[in-house]
Amino acid sequence: MINFKKIEIKDKSWMQPLITAGNLPGCHQNFTNIFAWGEVYDYHVARVGDRLVVKGYLENVGYYYLYPTGSGDIKPVIEAMLQDAADNGHDFRLFGLTPDNIAVLDSLFPGRFTYQAIRDSFDYVYLLDKLVTLSGNKLHAKRNHINKFKQNNSWSFELISKDNLDECWEMNIEWCKEHDCNDDDLLKKEKCAVRRCFDNYFELGLEGGLLRLDGKVIAFTMGDKLNSDTYDIHIEKAFGKIQGAYQMINREFAAYIQETHPEIVYVNREEDMGYEGLRKAKLSYQPVRLEEKYAAWQK
Repeated sequence: MINFKKIEIKDKSWMQPLITAGNLPGCHQNFTNIFAWGEVYDYHVARVGDRLVVKGYLENVGYYYLYPTGSGDIKPVIEAMLQDAADNGHDFRLFGLTPDNIAVLDSLFPGRFTYQAIRDSFDYVYLLDKLVTLSGNKLHAKRNHINKFKQNNSWSFELISKDNLDECWEMNIEWCKEHDCNDDDLLKKEKCAVRRCFDNYFELGLEGGLLRLDGKVIAFTMGDKLNSDTYDIHIEKAFGKIQGAYQMINREFAAYIQETHPEIVYVNREEDMGYEGLRKAKLSYQPVRLEEKYAAWQK
């Protein structure tokens, strides 16, 4: 049986080196995401060898594990996870698998697992330079929205700091009222995860930016590095009734990332959670790829 513990902010000190060593592409393989959603999905964590093992719980699904990131021989780690499931009397399920992860599992445990794509969890990955320049005919509408925003508004962009963090939270509360967060189970859970990001913003090492219109915060975003060449956008909120607000906060923060992190090539803007409008919006930015994710269970 694996000795799991409930995730806490202090666990970043030992988890982050393992996550960095794994250098995996999925947004779920990120300390901020594991911690922020830790209450919602009851995440418990453990170190097995040089691998991070994360165990969660989903209503109507049960217990599951994330693919163990880190370094070193993964076979005994998977075997320990299989034994943990057996010892605790629940099925063994792996979530968030990439095609490369599946190839590794099939080479070590041939014919043992069945796989299913989870389309609502696919990440949208973009070239950072494209998000900054918005070049090309397919992004012409984005440039138009930004130009109109600049022409029609007295606006400013600034980085999130201890002096304006509370203003962003107040804007988030207003955004949630507009979108009936309390009546939507996923949005209610997201609000919980967002709150944990605000409460631990500096300890998590998050970076963020906001837009002001006539002095009032009308958009904000937060993120951090996902792996050696990819930045992860965890949160992006704007008042949709203000034309160009979403496009502007996206572009301004992308420019900040490019200037501050010259090693970054890609931006992972995470999944659409099955919301058709969000899927359409993410596809409209012309992702360079979708980071596919699969679930696995024993045959």
